[in-house]
Amino acid sequence: MSILENIKMNRAAVHLLAEWDPFHIGAEHYDTETADVVAALQSIDDPSALAKVIQETYEHSFEQWIPIEDCVAISYKLIAIKFEAKCII
Repeated sequence: MSILENIKMNRAAVHLLAEWDPFHIGAEHYDTETADVVAALQSIDDPSALAKVIQETYEHSFEQWIPIEDCVAISYKLIAIKFEAKCII
């Protein structure tokens, strides 16, 4: 993936995660978790594996559990962004 494609993917992923707001506390409260998930997205193509990372990342920070189904749903969207940035779709 080129640097430009990577930047495009990261921006879109950050925007999507900010809109997600799983605990309804406002997008500005997830900077660390967003960075961790976007970093994981660089190397993970499997939605289930990414969903597990998402669940663990947010649970660790907020000590609240997110149902894995919610994490899977957002992971599919993130991976779609990744593949779109690579122009595979």
